[in-house]
Amino acid sequence: MMPAAMSQQVDPQLLGLTTLLQLQKRARHAATAEELGFLMVNDSFGLLRYRQAALWRRDEAGDGRVLAVSGLAAVEADAPYVLYLRRLLAGHAGADKPVPLTSATAGEGLQAEWTEYLPAHALAVPLTAPGGRRLGALLLARDEPFNDGERLLAETLADAYAHAWGALLGRQSSKLAGRLRDKRVRAGLAVGAVLLALFPVRQSALAPAEVVAREPTVVRAPFDGVVESFLVAPNQPVAEGEPLFRLDAVKLRNRLEVARSELQVAEAEHRQAAQQAVFDEKSKAGLAVLAGRRDQAAAEVAYVDSLLQRIEVRAPRAGTAIFADADDWIGRPVALGERILMLADPRAAELEARLPVADAIALEPGARIRLFLNVAPDDPVEAELVRAAYKPETLPDGTVAYRVKAKLAEGEAPRIGLRGTAKIYGERTVLFYYLFRRPLAALRQRIGL
Repeated sequence: MMPAAMSQQVDPQLLGLTTLLQLQKRARHAATAEELGFLMVNDSFGLLRYRQAALWRRDEAGDGRVLAVSGLAAVEADAPYVLYLRRLLAGHAGADKPVPLTSATAGEGLQAEWTEYLPAHALAVPLTAPGGRRLGALLLARDEPFNDGERLLAETLADAYAHAWGALLGRQSSKLAGRLRDKRVRAGLAVGAVLLALFPVRQSALAPAEVVAREPTVVRAPFDGVVESFLVAPNQPVAEGEPLFRLDAVKLRNRLEVARSELQVAEAEHRQAAQQAVFDEKSKAGLAVLAGRRDQAAAEVAYVDSLLQRIEVRAPRAGTAIFADADDWIGRPVALGERILMLADPRAAELEARLPVADAIALEPGARIRLFLNVAPDDPVEAELVRAAYKPETLPDGTVAYRVKAKLAEGEAPRIGLRGTAKIYGERTVLFYYLFRRPLAALRQRIGL
């Protein structure tokens, strides 16, 4: 009869061997590569204790991709954790045996983020199919280091995993290759591709767009000055003659006082010269010069006074005041003729789009345009092309685009200022040209044909 102490030593060994055999059997019977990947990262815990596990598959470029992570039903390819695992395993893809990893041995540029994503110790187990084909690697991580026995178990288990994984990948590729070897399948695919390439479609392009006022009245600064206050709010309806904003009058009032003083001096000098001219011929000769100086001073007073009369700018017509924010203008110096705001009829709106040069297509007046507003993307607004600029413009963001104007359809009345994306329809063509127009244009520019 076996002693109790020996029985306690053998039982864990038998349990580990049984678990290893069960995992190998389940790996060989996995129906899909996804099922096998789930088994690798989750069920391997029965043999090797770990906190985290990840399966990485090698590709032609070498970076590969993470296919499965323990505890996750699906892997987000762009998640920071997944991107870190991909870089980590890609750097240790050439090993033949399991490689213990820590933050110190992770590789250049990976040490700083180790503690954020992984425990203190990890084991990178390479997965190599029969024939030496490197498929990827299995990463196991935990707080304690892996001993020699555990590394041997991981290597043995990885051999079975790699064999089953290689068989599944070969089976998938062989099924596809077998179907493609069938002449009827190849002929059907060729006919389908030709018919699909010749399928008639209408060319279209997307462009950022905005609802703007049609024939608005631009209100400009009447002279150089500083905006003192705004008397209307953005999008406020105003009547003809209603005050809109006021410019600072301090500088003009000082200028007017100086001009009036100069006028008084000029009038006094002229009056004195006129009195002396009765008895002195020399004073009579300079009388015309003094009269001209007096008239010039009087003109300056009249001019400054007229500017003061225009210090409060009024609406030349009724409409809605269109500008961004009054706080952007108060205290800001403006130049003569600088645009301050616009007055527009809210019922008279049109569509303005900026079509990027790279997406430009042949457009004719009357072409259909659909505007998908940001506030209501499920309710497109119909419009009709009026004109498209022949020369592109450089936009504030540095892109170059053509300005496109369109008339809104009857019954369409979106608010001025709303933005969205316009889909502009062009001539009819085939699907092949629709899909490969830009690649063909780039190729033509490169090779010069």
